[in-house]
Amino acid sequence: MPDVILMAGNVVTPEGLIDLVENGGVDIVKTGIGSGAACTTRLKTGVGYPQLSAVIECAQAAQECGGHVMSDGGAIYAGDLCKAFAARSSFVMLGSMLSGHSESPGDLIIDPHTGAHFKEYYGMSSRKAQDLFSGGLKTYRAQEGKVTQVPLKGDMIETIQDIEGGIRSACTYTNASNLKELA
Repeated sequence: MPDVILMAGNVVTPEGLIDLVENGGVDIVKTGIGSGAACTTRLKTGVGYPQLSAVIECAQAAQECGGHVMSDGGAIYAGDLCKAFAARSSFVMLGSMLSGHSESPGDLIIDPHTGAHFKEYYGMSSRKAQDLFSGGLKTYRAQEGKVTQVPLKGDMIETIQDIEGGIRSACTYTNASNLKELA
């Protein structure tokens, strides 16, 4: 399927990225292990790698072998996206940053004691995600994600505007006219 863009991962080493691109035909490699807000991989396995370091190292390898990096995990503020783009990530995963909005998936949860509004957010290796998308958690593995409640944030447009503004300011401060020049 030559017209299909294939994304796979997650890896944190240049060798892992190169293997997926050259031997797996992958176009975009999800880079990051253990950095996501709903991820418990580091706690369960003791395995993880600092997100920015992983992106820097994998982006260099991606450039050499014709692949792209998607920074997956650890983005909390607009500045985190700016750092990922400066490290030459082509894309950034925005799980927790986009959770809890009116437009985000999930049921609205109202705390009966305080009246506070929440939305559920879960990691893709949580038992809930495995039950929903993979036919349940397999007996040979552990869940490496958690389910949490995120305070309702309102409409997503404000978060998107904050992200856009942060990226624009980062480009202005560094005299970059586009994301590639941010590096």
